[in-house]
This record gives sequence, C-alpha cells and structure tokens, in this order.
Amino acid sequence: MAEEVIYSLEKMKLKLDEEEVIAISKAAQSTLRRAWGLEDGVQIVEVRPNLFQFKFKSEFELEWVVRGGPWSFDNQVLMLRQWQPGMTAANVKFESVALWIQIWGAPFDMVSPQVATEIGKRMGEVVEVEKRKSQDTQHLFMHVKVAFPTSKPICRGAFLGSSDGQNTWVQFKYERLSMFCHFCGIMGHDIKNYAQHYASRKNGREEVCQYGDWLKATGGDFNPLQR
Repeated sequence: MAEEVIYSLEKMKLKLDEEEVIAISKAAQSTLRRAWGLEDGVQIVEVRPNLFQFKFKSEFELEWVVRGGPWSFDNQVLMLRQWQPGMTAANVKFESVALWIQIWGAPFDMVSPQVATEIGKRMGEVVEVEKRKSQDTQHLFMHVKVAFPTSKPICRGAFLGSSDGQNTWVQFKYERLSMFCHFCGIMGHDIKNYAQHYASRKNGREEVCQYGDWLKATGGDFNPLQR
C-alpha cells in the first residue's frame, strides 16, 4: 500500500472566524510536484474542499517531503498530517505546524542541543534538534524544529536562567515563516485582515505592533536532508 500524507490548505481561524478559502488548482498541484521533484511519483486526491491526500510511491519520498517542510503555497503554510488508522476526511484535525527555529543570543556555555530541546518543549512538541558536527565549532545560534499550536501567537523569545541566577533574553527567528499577523502574532492572516486592528484604527488609536518581519530568519535555512 502506498504511503499516505494528508495536507490541508484551509486557512487558520481568525478570532472572528473571518477566513478566506484558497482553492488549489491543477496548476498549483503541478507546482507542488515540481517543487518536490516528484512529478510522476505522487498522486494527489481531493477528499473534500481544500483537503488533499498525497500518496507517495515510496517511504523515502514521503520522508523527504515530511522532513523537508514546512511547505507553502501563495504565502500560506501547507499543514501536514501523516496518515493514521481510523483517520477520515471528517475527523482529521490540523492544529499545529512544525518550523525550524533559530535561537539567538544564548551565553556560549549554554549553547547545546539539550538547551535547545528544553526551549523547544516550552513552545510545543520538539520534532528535531540540530546537533553539532564538531564540538570545536562555535555556532551563532541553536536550532530546533518545533510543532507549535497555530491558534496561539508565535513566540518572540524567552529568558534563559543560569545557575548563578542571571537571566539572559534569547530571540527566536523562524525559517520559512509564511503569512502571520504583525498585530496579534498568529499565522494564517495579515494585519490588513485583522478585525481588531481595523477597529483600533477606525477609532483613531495607533497601536504599536509587537510582531514583525524581524521574526523571519533570512538565508541559511537548515536542510536536515543534506547533513
């Protein structure tokens, strides 16, 4: 039996349930196949509006797509769930997205896969942690892939506490971060389509955005398949 992965292109819920549905066309399906290098190796079946089942010919191809994500289309993240027994189009849920996160600013003696794992656990489910190839190489940041809830704002950073009682702020940067709101910090919509921000401006209030593109990692995205 072919390995199966289910993707959803449904946008995440806004607080006022104002959402716009994105349809995936035949051309878009071809684009995904080309991006994965699997033009003849993957079958795409629409099981309900904006919910698709991807069938791969081999476990290797499935693993390549899963570990190579997140993938996006039209600036929207493609949410992924691997097939499990009992899963149907009616009961499948997409509640989290896995992203590689860069952790900047930690004291040199605290830069380790163990610390990265502990930070990742505070954000969601740790999927993978990058380990150093050599202990002699000083990394500029720690690297962890975390599946975190899409219903919550993305985390901008955290304080690390050392044994001597000192707290150090570390900043998070997200690789391949798709559309997110600079006002509320939630993925799936932008500030122009956020009702609360619109209401604030309409009432003459100018509020400073607590989020921005500075949360996006630029260049040097980690590819676990090329390690």
